[in-house]
Amino acid sequence: MNNIVNTKYFEVGKNGISPFQNMMAYMGGSMFQTIIDNPITSYRQLIQQYAKDSNGKMVSPTMARQEANKVFRKSPISVSLSGLKPRLIGVGFKRVPKFGFLLGTSYFMKEGEQPGLIAATSASIFSAPFINPIRMIEKQQRAHFKETGKEKSIQSILKESSKKQFKPLFRGTIPLMGHSLASATTGLVGQPKLQKYIQNELGSKTSLGSFGCNLIASSLVSPVYIIMTNPLSRLEVIMQTSSIQGKSITLTNALKEMLNDSKSFGLRGMFRGQAIGIAKAIVSLSMFHQGRIMCTDGFKYMNEEDK
Repeated sequence: MNNIVNTKYFEVGKNGISPFQNMMAYMGGSMFQTIIDNPITSYRQLIQQYAKDSNGKMVSPTMARQEANKVFRKSPISVSLSGLKPRLIGVGFKRVPKFGFLLGTSYFMKEGEQPGLIAATSASIFSAPFINPIRMIEKQQRAHFKETGKEKSIQSILKESSKKQFKPLFRGTIPLMGHSLASATTGLVGQPKLQKYIQNELGSKTSLGSFGCNLIASSLVSPVYIIMTNPLSRLEVIMQTSSIQGKSITLTNALKEMLNDSKSFGLRGMFRGQAIGIAKAIVSLSMFHQGRIMCTDGFKYMNEEDK
């Protein structure tokens, strides 16, 4: 059985690439995206996190943005790099399960190089318990910038979590499943298909290259993706930035907090960070797929040379 799996997994298919190389291309694209979009990711969390003042009172989206700007201007390098280490580590811990379920399901369903909806759903549900602790650590690292001007160390976060049998690391798992499903269906499944369509329609008739088609596809998909995920992202931030030592915020309480926010500030309250979220999504999707395509083309070229 192991010999069959190993042979099939490393065997170059008709598409010019093996399942293992396809997995590595997804991992390479993810690492490239993570490094490029980290400053935007950090800034967006600050905007969403500073929805409350020091007394726990909701503040306007404008004031939250001003607070985020103040922190960012004070320590631009530190904020831009905050959470990057666990995110890069998370490329392995988060992406191996997610891409493993995605590409594994796609492989067994014989969907070819591009995964479909069922594969995306499988990846979103089954990879969430592996991904959530990394996302929790990322957010906890940035959560103390306003008070201390420094990111919290991974060691201290794990030490605090260990006192509660590491249960805090799984806060926000349910909204993450929804977030991950929306991300997989729009970003991993929808964007490549849209890019291929744009490439066929415009690429052959204009001077628009692969990167241009990639950017257009990401720009079209991103607003849809952010509208779907921004409220879920808010829930994650609310649940994952509260003190580990204190009482956890339940999903019900997080929903109530969002509802109160929308009552006070309308849709601007519910969709805090929407504009920066769209910018982040465009950059993230474009960089991920560009990195993935470069790795895929490199593997295909290498396979051709080895023939």
